[in-house]
Amino acid sequence: MENQEPQQDRKEPFDMRIVNYFVRIMRTVFLGFFWMLINVFLGLYLGFAIPEESTPGRMIFFYSWLVLSLAGYLFIVWKMWRKNEHVQDNYD
Repeated sequence: MENQEPQQDRKEPFDMRIVNYFVRIMRTVFLGFFWMLINVFLGLYLGFAIPEESTPGRMIFFYSWLVLSLAGYLFIVWKMWRKNEHVQDNYD
Protein backbone atom coordinates (compact mmCIF):
# COMPACT_ATOMS: atom_id res chain seq x y z
CA MET A 1 0.00 0.00 0.00
CA GLU A 2 1.08 3.47 -0.68
CA ASN A 3 1.70 5.89 2.10
CA GLN A 4 -1.08 8.47 1.76
CA GLU A 5 -1.44 11.51 3.91
CA PRO A 6 -4.92 12.11 5.26
CA GLN A 7 -6.78 14.40 2.96
CA GLN A 8 -7.70 17.60 4.73
CA ASP A 9 -11.03 19.22 4.13
CA ARG A 10 -10.51 22.41 2.24
CA LYS A 11 -12.96 25.04 3.33
CA GLU A 12 -14.11 27.56 0.83
CA PRO A 13 -13.29 31.14 1.83
CA PHE A 14 -16.24 33.01 3.31
CA ASP A 15 -17.68 35.74 1.14
CA MET A 16 -17.61 38.92 3.24
CA ARG A 17 -20.12 40.61 0.95
CA ILE A 18 -22.76 38.24 2.30
CA VAL A 19 -21.78 39.11 5.87
CA ASN A 20 -21.95 42.84 5.07
CA TYR A 21 -25.39 42.39 3.50
CA PHE A 22 -26.61 40.45 6.55
CA VAL A 23 -25.26 43.15 8.89
CA ARG A 24 -27.18 45.80 6.94
CA ILE A 25 -30.38 43.78 7.21
CA MET A 26 -29.93 43.30 10.97
CA ARG A 27 -29.21 47.00 11.54
CA THR A 28 -32.29 47.99 9.55
CA VAL A 29 -34.52 45.61 11.50
CA PHE A 30 -33.02 46.60 14.87
CA LEU A 31 -33.40 50.32 14.21
CA GLY A 32 -36.97 49.80 12.99
CA PHE A 33 -37.96 47.83 16.08
CA PHE A 34 -36.23 50.35 18.35
CA TRP A 35 -38.06 53.23 16.62
CA MET A 36 -41.39 51.40 17.01
CA LEU A 37 -40.67 50.58 20.67
CA ILE A 38 -40.07 54.24 21.51
CA ASN A 39 -43.20 55.41 19.70
CA VAL A 40 -45.44 52.72 21.16
CA PHE A 41 -44.17 53.63 24.63
CA LEU A 42 -44.84 57.33 24.08
CA GLY A 43 -48.11 56.92 22.22
CA LEU A 44 -49.87 54.07 23.97
CA TYR A 45 -48.21 53.56 27.34
CA LEU A 46 -47.93 57.24 28.23
CA GLY A 47 -51.17 58.03 26.37
CA PHE A 48 -49.89 60.78 24.04
CA ALA A 49 -51.70 59.28 21.02
CA ILE A 50 -54.99 58.41 22.69
CA PRO A 51 -57.51 61.27 22.32
CA GLU A 52 -59.43 60.39 25.51
CA GLU A 53 -56.28 60.46 27.67
CA SER A 54 -54.34 63.30 26.06
CA THR A 55 -54.56 67.02 25.45
CA PRO A 56 -54.38 68.52 21.94
CA GLY A 57 -50.92 69.93 22.66
CA ARG A 58 -49.54 66.53 23.67
CA MET A 59 -51.09 64.91 20.61
CA ILE A 60 -49.58 67.55 18.31
CA PHE A 61 -46.21 66.99 19.97
CA PHE A 62 -46.48 63.20 19.64
CA TYR A 63 -47.58 63.11 16.01
CA SER A 64 -44.99 65.73 15.05
CA TRP A 65 -42.34 63.61 16.77
CA LEU A 66 -43.67 60.51 15.01
CA VAL A 67 -43.42 62.05 11.53
CA LEU A 68 -40.01 63.66 12.13
CA SER A 69 -38.51 60.54 13.68
CA LEU A 70 -39.89 58.40 10.83
CA ALA A 71 -38.27 60.75 8.32
CA GLY A 72 -34.99 60.48 10.25
CA TYR A 73 -35.20 56.69 10.38
CA LEU A 74 -35.90 56.45 6.65
CA PHE A 75 -33.01 58.82 5.91
CA ILE A 76 -30.60 56.74 8.01
CA VAL A 77 -31.75 53.51 6.34
CA TRP A 78 -31.53 55.07 2.87
CA LYS A 79 -28.02 56.35 3.59
CA MET A 80 -26.94 52.97 4.99
CA TRP A 81 -28.20 51.01 1.96
CA ARG A 82 -27.00 53.57 -0.60
CA LYS A 83 -23.30 53.41 0.14
CA ASN A 84 -21.28 50.66 -1.50
CA GLU A 85 -18.27 50.21 0.68
CA HIS A 86 -15.39 48.07 -0.46
CA VAL A 87 -15.47 44.72 1.30
CA GLN A 88 -12.28 42.72 1.76
CA ASP A 89 -12.84 39.19 0.50
CA ASN A 90 -10.95 36.22 1.85
CA TYR A 91 -10.04 34.96 -1.59
CA ASP A 92 -6.37 34.53 -2.41
